[in-house]
Amino acid sequence: MGLRTGPQLCGACATQPPPLDSAVAGVHYAYPWSTLIAGYKFGGQHGWAGFFAGLLLQSPGTAEVFAGLAPGDCFLPMPLAAQRLQTRGFNQAWELCTELARQTRTPARADARLLLRVRHTRPQSQLKRKERLANVKGAFQVDPLRVAELRGRRVVLVDDVMTSGASIYTAAQVLRDAGAAHVTAVVLARTAPA
Repeated sequence: MGLRTGPQLCGACATQPPPLDSAVAGVHYAYPWSTLIAGYKFGGQHGWAGFFAGLLLQSPGTAEVFAGLAPGDCFLPMPLAAQRLQTRGFNQAWELCTELARQTRTPARADARLLLRVRHTRPQSQLKRKERLANVKGAFQVDPLRVAELRGRRVVLVDDVMTSGASIYTAAQVLRDAGAAHVTAVVLARTAPA
């Protein structure tokens, strides 16, 4: 528990730095967590959100991420495409966001409509890393009427699982391009590097 990427960089990140300032993960995406997360995500088990948020907040570095947020800063769920949201019935990342807001009482706001998914993509789980990057290119956009809200702000991107980082990196770059000063990813689980 408590996986954190920060000042120490792997070779790939040193040569091509990701658009994140840091990333914090609660657990390894392995049994029993992978089974519980799959039930939460695909089985409509919304009730796990509170437990998972509490687990995240016990992981090293996560509480500090939320303690560092100020009014005007925000934390955003990774958005789902409309088709996937309709099929699944809820956005698991948004459920985590609302629980993190409740449990941390942060002055920052959770916002599900600032970062948009503007293009439906194939499920990332079916693709290799290079294909994942191409798959999510152009899939995210900041609401054009709200770009000014990001200028100079700290943003926390929340998701359930980070595998290759393609989706989170793409979304983080969109936020940076819109003027976000600092972008951190907080994910429930991280897959082991290949």
